[in-house]
Order: sequence, then structure tokens, then C-alpha cells
Amino acid sequence: MTSDFAELLPQLESERDIALRRLQDAFAQGQLTSSELDQRLHLALTARDRDQLVAATALPVPFDDRSLAIVARRGTIRRRGPWRVPRVMRIESDYSKVDLDFSRAVFESPTVDLELQLRFGPARIILPANTVVDLDGLQSDWKQPRYTPPRHSTMSGRLIRIHGAMEYGRLRIRHRRR
Repeated sequence: MTSDFAELLPQLESERDIALRRLQDAFAQGQLTSSELDQRLHLALTARDRDQLVAATALPVPFDDRSLAIVARRGTIRRRGPWRVPRVMRIESDYSKVDLDFSRAVFESPTVDLELQLRFGPARIILPANTVVDLDGLQSDWKQPRYTPPRHSTMSGRLIRIHGAMEYGRLRIRHRRR
């Protein structure tokens, strides 16, 4: 068995080099965070067979092709700080509070479709200053969303289209304060 491993070692080392370059390229293209890169590099460098190497280099679907779905029954759905915003997001909640702060988020697309399916919890959305909001597709059974566009709004920013349904919660939208 030792001789079999010795024969496979040069081939595994060659595949390991390819895997390391692939991971570095994925990081450079924004598919991996620095902590994900560190973890995957460690896994690739310590892989003892091809299956472990394949597992270390299995990359997520490219970000532009993804959408984000968050489903919660209770608690809080929260996104803050620098986080990636896909082109399509779906937030579904029964009794949860929704708190989405887009003010420091990284947008991968100039237009974001945000579908809200909220039953009883409140929702708060904080937007960057140069964002245009379209609420035409949102149905609200109880209270209408509270949103006042900024006074000096330019219609040249990114667009967030909010659609879906709210039953007994209230949606509050505001722009980041300077």
C-alpha cells in the first residue's frame, strides 16, 4: 500500500497545485472570503487523497447566478455591515422581526428584487443615499409602508424593487443618515 501511495503522490501534488491556483483565483474574483480561502487552502494542503482535494475546491455557484432566501418563523432576521446583496432576495417570516441594513452592503447588481412575505413581524430597511425604491408590487393588509424619499434624491442610483405581501406588520424604510 505504501508503494501505491508513493506512485500517486506526484499526481496528487500536481492536482494540489492546480487546486491552490483555483482557490486563489476564486478569492480574487470574490467567490470566497479571506476566511473561506484560509480554510480551503488548509484543507487542500492537508488532503490525503483526491476526494478530499475535490471537497476542498468545490466552489459555490458564481454569485451573479445566486439568489438569497431567508426563512424564519421566530426571532430576528438581520443583515448589517458589509454583506453581499444578490440580485434576487426573498425574506419569509411568520413572527420574526426583519432588519436589513443595506447602507454598507456590496451590491452585485444595480437592481435588486426584494420579495417580502411577512405575516406578523415588523420590518426595517436602511438604504444608501443613492438608492431608488419601488414599492408598487408590495401588498399590505394592515398598515401601509412608511417611506419618505430623501429631499435631494437623484434618480440615478441603484433600484430596489420591493414586492410581496405583508399581513400584520409594518415596513419602515429610510435612507442612511449622513
